[in-house]
Amino acid sequence: MTVERPLSDRTAHVCVDMQKMFMPPGPWAVSWLPATLPMVIRLVEKDPSRTVFTRFIPARRPGDGHGMWRSYFHRWQEMTLERAGNGIIELAPPLDSFVPPARTFDKPVYSPWFGGDLARAFLSEEIDTLVISGGEADMCVLATVMGAIDLGFRVVLAEDAICSTSDVAYENILKLFNERYSHHVEVGSVEEILDWWK
Repeated sequence: MTVERPLSDRTAHVCVDMQKMFMPPGPWAVSWLPATLPMVIRLVEKDPSRTVFTRFIPARRPGDGHGMWRSYFHRWQEMTLERAGNGIIELAPPLDSFVPPARTFDKPVYSPWFGGDLARAFLSEEIDTLVISGGEADMCVLATVMGAIDLGFRVVLAEDAICSTSDVAYENILKLFNERYSHHVEVGSVEEILDWWK
C-alpha cells in the first residue's frame, strides 16, 4: 500500500542502525549506505526531536552473547568492541549532529523491540505512527517493521531511505511489504512521506 493519507501529529521516525560500522569499506559495509544517507537526513530534518536512531551494539569480546549470538561473534571477532573499538557504534556523520534533540536507542540484537523499552517509551508518548528508514532492509529494518506491526503502530516504510548489501534482498523486501503485508505497511518515497507529514 502506498502512502495515501496524512501522518498524524503523533508520528515518530525510527532510523535503523545508520552507524560507522556499516560504512564502507569495513567488514560489515553496506555499499548503499552513503547514497541513502541524504534521504535519511531529509526525514530527520523534518523534526529531529521526533527521530530515534537505533544502534546495534556488538558483543564486548569473542565468546560473549547468548545462544547463537555467541557463535555469531566467534565468526565476526573483528567486529567485537574489544577488537574494533567503541567508535564503530557511533552514528554515521552527520547524523550524530542531530543528537540531541534526536535520541539514540541501543540494542544487542536485530530488533529494537527486544526487552520492551522502546515500545514503552513510544506508548508513553502516545506515538501511533512510525516512519522507518535505515539499514539493512532485510535484517534490522525487517525486524523493526515486523515488531512495529505486532505492536499495532501504523508503519510507513521510506523505500528510498533504506539500504541493503544486496539489490535482490532490497527488491524482495519491498515486494514482501507491498504484497504480503499491504494492510500493515505503507511504502512510499521520502518525498511522498514528507508531503503527508505536516
